[in-house]
Amino acid sequence: MPGGMLGGVVTAVLDLVLPGTCAGCGAKGARLCDGCVAELTASPAPRRPDPSPPGLPDCWSAAPYTGVVRKAVVAYKERGAVALAGVLAQAATFTAVTAIGRTRASWACGRFAVVPVPSARRSLRGRGHDPVGRLAVLVARDLRALGMPARAWTGLVQARGVADQAGLSSAERAANLTGSLQVHSPAGGPPAPVALLLDDIVTTGATLAESARALRSAGVPTPLAVTVAATRRRSRKSLR
Repeated sequence: MPGGMLGGVVTAVLDLVLPGTCAGCGAKGARLCDGCVAELTASPAPRRPDPSPPGLPDCWSAAPYTGVVRKAVVAYKERGAVALAGVLAQAATFTAVTAIGRTRASWACGRFAVVPVPSARRSLRGRGHDPVGRLAVLVARDLRALGMPARAWTGLVQARGVADQAGLSSAERAANLTGSLQVHSPAGGPPAPVALLLDDIVTTGATLAESARALRSAGVPTPLAVTVAATRRRSRKSLR
């Protein structure tokens, strides 16, 4: 078993057998305490990057990527705290429902696919788990529980390798990612005619824009992107 995957399994087991502490504030008890959950879910809103890349869908997030929200996302994504998946998915689900309700999105009355933005293979190996793919399954489940006919679909895949995004400007990120994703569906196509994009964080929006481009080029409209968090950086030297 690769080292990253083994580390993810060990962390998941420890989450089950050891007393928990809040990933946001460090308090003993739940993996995310009530106060930190409240901060995570208190302000779902449209948060578009500035500047926004061409082709970016309507972009909503559960909260700014600061404080306890940032700590919770990092713990889940980079440190294998998979016990946080449920609450992060609930925040993303609440954000999606809020966005759909406020924009009166008619497409949400029919079937739609919750499509996770794929991580690079090296990232998946290093983390030992697929954080966004896991969230997509849970978000689709939660949306169905609310009466929305959503299905998770992992049809986006890497078409080519990309350089490390860290330190790149918005324009450099867009150039780095252009053409890097494609739709791959050996079963014969997506399970729904519309896609809701899902990612953990948005900063420049380049990854979401490239994901939407790939889906649209395959004939799948992509009107909405939802993330758990959005950075507040507005410089062209952002970190995502």
